[in-house]
Amino acid sequence: MSELKKISKFHRYFLRLDSFVSSGLFEAWDGARRAWAAYASFLERFRIWGIKRIFVDLLDDAATFGLVFAIGLITFALPPFSGTDDVWNRNRQYAVTVTDINGEIVGRRGIRQDDAIPLEDIPPHVINAVLATEDARFYQHFGLDFQGTMRAMLANAKANDVVQGGSTLTQQLAKNLFLSPERTLRRKVHEAFLALWIEARLSKQEILKMYLDRSYLGGGNYGVEAAAQFYFGKSIRDVNLSEAAMLAGLFKAPSKFAPHVNIENAKGRAGVVLRRMLEVGSISQGEMFQAQRETANIINQSDFYSPDYFLDWVYREALQIIEQQNLQKDYVIEVKSTIDLRMQKAAQQIINDMLDTEAVRYRATQAALVTMEPDGAIKAIVGGRDYENSQFNRATDALRQPGSAFKPFVYLAALRNGFNPKTIVRDAPVTIGNWSPRNYSHRYAGRTTLTRALAKSYNTVPVRLMMQIGRKPIIETAHRVGIQSNLLSVPSLPLGTNEVTVLDLTTGYATFANGGRLSRPYAVLEMRRPNGDIIYERSRNTSGAKQVVSEEKISELNFMLNKVVTSGTGRRAQLGFTPQAGKTGTTQNYRDAWFIGFTAHYVTGVWYGNDDFTPTQRATGGSLPAMTWKRLMSEALKTKVATALPGIPLDGSYAKFISEKQGDIDLPLAPNTPLSESSVLQAARSGSADPGSEEVIIVRPPKRSDAVVQVLQDMFSVFKSKPRRTTRQRSTSSNQPSIFGSAKRSQKRARTNSKRLRKLLESR
Repeated sequence: MSELKKISKFHRYFLRLDSFVSSGLFEAWDGARRAWAAYASFLERFRIWGIKRIFVDLLDDAATFGLVFAIGLITFALPPFSGTDDVWNRNRQYAVTVTDINGEIVGRRGIRQDDAIPLEDIPPHVINAVLATEDARFYQHFGLDFQGTMRAMLANAKANDVVQGGSTLTQQLAKNLFLSPERTLRRKVHEAFLALWIEARLSKQEILKMYLDRSYLGGGNYGVEAAAQFYFGKSIRDVNLSEAAMLAGLFKAPSKFAPHVNIENAKGRAGVVLRRMLEVGSISQGEMFQAQRETANIINQSDFYSPDYFLDWVYREALQIIEQQNLQKDYVIEVKSTIDLRMQKAAQQIINDMLDTEAVRYRATQAALVTMEPDGAIKAIVGGRDYENSQFNRATDALRQPGSAFKPFVYLAALRNGFNPKTIVRDAPVTIGNWSPRNYSHRYAGRTTLTRALAKSYNTVPVRLMMQIGRKPIIETAHRVGIQSNLLSVPSLPLGTNEVTVLDLTTGYATFANGGRLSRPYAVLEMRRPNGDIIYERSRNTSGAKQVVSEEKISELNFMLNKVVTSGTGRRAQLGFTPQAGKTGTTQNYRDAWFIGFTAHYVTGVWYGNDDFTPTQRATGGSLPAMTWKRLMSEALKTKVATALPGIPLDGSYAKFISEKQGDIDLPLAPNTPLSESSVLQAARSGSADPGSEEVIIVRPPKRSDAVVQVLQDMFSVFKSKPRRTTRQRSTSSNQPSIFGSAKRSQKRARTNSKRLRKLLESR
């Protein structure tokens, strides 16, 4: 006892634990033995001997292996989606139809699809043609057609070729919606299970409608409506039996039987469809012969002009709006865009013509152009010479150095920091570190004004301005007026060594034309569903333009930019009949040539160069780009009335130019509207206006040969009087001749004409 007492409590605890575990294990093993013995004794009652035992074992093993196989098959055939999201639109692409402001279709992007046609509006012969060739027993099976599969296997074996398919229409829909086109066992298993899954959730009519809308039918078209519009230029509602057979033939191999690719293959396949329809009883023999005699009228796709560069940009903007406005559930949409198709065609034609003629001697092989309204509404985009050869959009995606075309942002920053157009600066050599910029002419003007420095594009002056105001204000000003590109704070910043796109730079100038209100490029006005419901409207979803720079400073800058085209490096872009402004740009080694200019109606940026960055043959912004700009604007402004710009009034010089050139060229004067007495009197008074006044009313006379026209012609002849050659005098005497001739004589003649015209109008 004394020895037991010496054992500690810790040791006694472990002894009890050992005893518990040992007894527990013994009792568990003993219980298991007794349970197994009881189970064996129970099964002895059902023991089978002899032949019965063989059959029972076979059934038992078959059930066991069948269960294992079923579990493996289900695991192998799990669908490639969770089923919790919008499975019916899984991997679906957007179909965007682009129209102009009048609703006329100008092109499409994404896929071509239109699922707005109800099944009951699709002609029966279209449905019968599809079912006859794809699944004649569609309404009899439950997703899998074992009878049809066996028939196809026998037909293929007999022909020693694949002449019939064993997949049902539902299986094909499952493949189109959820699976890839690869030919593997796993895909076929998925296809079968998904067909059963679809049949359990959709009605036969819903399955058929989805199949007709989602199947690929060649040429980028999905669904019978899009295919009918593409191939025949009509709705699926209006196709005849011959055209329906041709469409039904596309389901098997759209790339092979597409009529715009191989019309003979398409006709041959249509004949097969018609014979199949006869076999299943969908048509009579007479109907088949009639359809065979009819020829489907395939429209020529090359007859349509497609503004592809513009369409690419619109599609990109539309996808951004879809994401921003959470419109992901709308896959077929119509976009009303800002395009001016007449201007777009003219821009592409002018660019190509210049590249084929004038640009050859300059060794420039590519060009890009963007035209927009001052608020940012894009009217035309030319991304290169030929979209078919190169889809790269040089107007929106190519980063290039703008050269001197960036200088207006430097001068605007200076104006915002206390400078003005008459501020005297020095055009002289300047050095920053090891960098010493020089002027294009290698000569220096000495003391000069900011206006002249910008007009002549001196390089040292903007560098000196940067040294006085700093680089940060220049970068901030450029970004403030709309430049989105990243601008590095480098010494050569004012000379345009940072890279921008044509669209980006043109947007910055658009803010100048917009009176300092921020311009943002846009091309989407509205987005609609196929049924006409508006899902996005720009006027409701965007706020007005923000005033980012005071109109006073913008007016000063525009005044300076006007001198670029009247007496500076951009004289080849001068229109003469309307206020305008702009700036040339040429980069080092003549790699890039730019001209960005604007009127009150349009802002256009033009670039010339080479894709491989090789230098041109001394092409400057004042040559090819300026000439291209003038040609396009002369065409674009034919229907516009001359309007003043901030800082550039509509003074008498434009009226004088119009009067001198009228009859020689087609000028964009006011529209040909019947003249009222008030408008005629206003025109008469304009003849006596001060040449320096800010507003002159310009009216195009109607083409009439009566006395009113004679009066108007006599009245407008006041603009044709030549200024007298006089010596320059310091005095400002009232007798000093104006650019219109004698002011008193002009006023007297205008008053006389006004009286004569009033009498004529009263007598009528």
